[in-house]
Amino acid sequence: MRSLCLSLLMLPVLAPADIVPSQLYNGINRPFKVQVRPPLRAERIELQLWDAGKATPISTKAASSGTQDLAKLFPELWTSKPNGVKYVQLVADGKPTDAPLVLQPMTSPQISRLAADGKTVEFVPDEDQEFAGYRAYQDRNLVIETSFGKMEFRLRPDAAPNTTFNVRGFVEGGLYNDTIFHRVVAKRADGTPFVIQGGDPAGTGSGGPGWAYPLENSTLPHDFGVISIARSTDPNTNGCQIFVCLSRAGTKHLDSRYAAFGQLIKGAEVVLKIGAVPVGKADHPNDPPKIHRMKLIPASPYGTGPKPLARPDEPAPAGK
Repeated sequence: MRSLCLSLLMLPVLAPADIVPSQLYNGINRPFKVQVRPPLRAERIELQLWDAGKATPISTKAASSGTQDLAKLFPELWTSKPNGVKYVQLVADGKPTDAPLVLQPMTSPQISRLAADGKTVEFVPDEDQEFAGYRAYQDRNLVIETSFGKMEFRLRPDAAPNTTFNVRGFVEGGLYNDTIFHRVVAKRADGTPFVIQGGDPAGTGSGGPGWAYPLENSTLPHDFGVISIARSTDPNTNGCQIFVCLSRAGTKHLDSRYAAFGQLIKGAEVVLKIGAVPVGKADHPNDPPKIHRMKLIPASPYGTGPKPLARPDEPAPAGK
């Protein structure tokens, strides 16, 4: 036994193969440095630049271990007007490795406001849309550990970059730990499954992080398993409360009215179990399911990983 333990201690500790940005904010026309950490014994190292949602990379460049300047490898980062979030993926010997970098353009977001009817949300372009650089961070998935089991979501910074970034901060700061699902609406009046809602540090449905931010015009539809941010009537009251959709039929009317930021890839049975708990007044569960903690884990390499889950009794939307 002793010799086995010594042998295990002598095994090399494998460092993660990834790309680490030197800083979060990277101003335009300046060096954009990252640390490239390829797998051990990799013979050919490349970095790929991707536009979100595209089938082929914008560019693939040979790279090496250590400090690399993305501005030199991919000059189009500064010379081309950005059209949304980009990703940088490490490729070793022809295979993508570990999570990519998320590159969010630093531009003024659209302004959200209520229309004259007091209900409809309008998105108005900001007149000052000058591109200033990129916010760069490693892509992560969101894991929610509950009293009913675990759920895992693929985060979608390409669909709602500011919302995703804010939620990541709440998770890293421990805001969601030991909270509850304070609202469960198994079905709307028309019989369609609706949402499970939680993440309120007060546990009442009226708590928040102490600050609010504007509604983002997310491109992610509210399908089954999509996670989104709750708010009050005013579109500038987004905070930390989250809800998970129970069906496309019951939540499609939320598209462009709430900021969806992730898709369920594991734990559909957990979502459905929470959605079936008995509730009392104001849809508050009689025995609220608990969120033990939320955490961020490395995402799959760009373009890989599990597909979003569909509700068992509902056809998967086209394009999933």
